[in-house]
Formats: sequence, C-alpha cells, structure tokens
Amino acid sequence: MGRGDLPARPRQAARGRLSVAKRSAGVLLFRRGADGIRVLLVHPGGPYWARKDDGAWSIPKGELDAEEESRACALRELGEELGPSAPQVDPEQLIDLGTVRQKGGKVVQAWAAEADFDPARLDSNVFAMEWPPRSGSEREFPEVDRAEWFMPAAAREKILAAQSELIDRLLERLGA
Repeated sequence: MGRGDLPARPRQAARGRLSVAKRSAGVLLFRRGADGIRVLLVHPGGPYWARKDDGAWSIPKGELDAEEESRACALRELGEELGPSAPQVDPEQLIDLGTVRQKGGKVVQAWAAEADFDPARLDSNVFAMEWPPRSGSEREFPEVDRAEWFMPAAAREKILAAQSELIDRLLERLGA
C-alpha cells in the first residue's frame, strides 16, 4: 500500500474540532492507439480556473453523496461532468486505482475504464456562484469547460499533482 492508498483520517479543524476529509470518486478514461495509451482529463470551469492550465486538470470526479457507494459516485460523476455523450461503462470492468490524498486533504477514490469520448461533445453540468465577487450578481458556469486526451507524459504535467499517481498506477496495471 503506497502513501496515496491511506484511508481518510480525521484531521484537526479550527478550534480543535475534528473533521473527516472530504471524499470524492472518479473514473480515469483511457484508450489505446497506434501512438500508445492516452488518458482523458477535464479542466474545471469557472472564473477561478480560467487562466490556469498546468497542474489544474483532473480526472472526471465529484464528492460522494451521503451513504453513496464510491463506484456508483464515480460513474454518476463521469456522466455529470462529460454530459449525455459520456461512455456507458460497465462497473464490473472498472480497474481499481486506489486512493490519493490531494493537497487540501480531499481523498479521491479512482477507477480506470477503457472507453472513447469525443471532447467536442462535452456538455457538463453547471454551477452558480456570485460573480464578480461582492457584485450581488449570480452567474452559471460549467463544472468542466474542456476535456482532452493526453499522452501520459503530458497528462502528468496537466493534472493536479496528487492525481498524477493515478496515471502511473494505470500504466502499471496495464503493463505499459
């Protein structure tokens, strides 16, 4: 078990209270081609991420609902973040990639699946937030504003630092 495989631990919150790390689940899609394996990453939408690129991308993932099973959450989030054109993935075919802990403490449980997706057909859910700050105006933004297939080396540059281990685990599981 590697460092990224640790279970969620309670952590100290403000004023000495314990809080449990937030948990997310997601699916790292991959495809094989003449040039090798490519992985699908998504770029978060919204004004705070608009000018960030390297180190900002992620696997399609989201927070677990109360009492939700991690694998079900991962598949639900795949559909929500990619939209109606998201590939239908058989839960039994998912490759377990374990967990990673992100810098802010969030624990991400991940699986991989071999499937294709056309990034031009991205149709992500939206979220609302006050923008600009303190303006009193609320605007909607897509949860994901871009999706793209990357070779593993490029994906490691684009993805959030803690999630890069998921790419390495996938390549190890595939013997690539």
